[in-house]
Amino acid sequence: MKQSEVPQDKGHLNSLKEVYYAIDEKGDFSQTLSTGWDAKNIVQTETFKILEERTEIALQKVQNGEVSPIVYFMEKNKMDLSILSSYVSMWKWRVKRHFKPAVFTKLNDRVLKKYADVFEISVEELKSFKG
Repeated sequence: MKQSEVPQDKGHLNSLKEVYYAIDEKGDFSQTLSTGWDAKNIVQTETFKILEERTEIALQKVQNGEVSPIVYFMEKNKMDLSILSSYVSMWKWRVKRHFKPAVFTKLNDRVLKKYADVFEISVEELKSFKG
């Protein structure tokens, strides 16, 4: 693709630009900035919708007492079990166990602080979150 053909379609990046490699007037590859392109914008829009839906489902489950607030904040922060477990330095099975409301209520503040720090909230906010 030539530098003049690099897409400049506005999308989710707004004022941010991405680097693409294109052929310059000398025929060499060079870096070119792009504000986005339609195909990518469509995929990103659908991805954001799915993430919002997952967050809403997690919120409903917290409100219904099916899961602990950890699940909601994990979804809200666009994380999965693997990412969260690595951020809190715990085994996945242990983090997954903390998803259970009965287990969550028994966690000590030291463990809750790890989660709160990752979610950038206070321990009290995490403990008292009901949806």
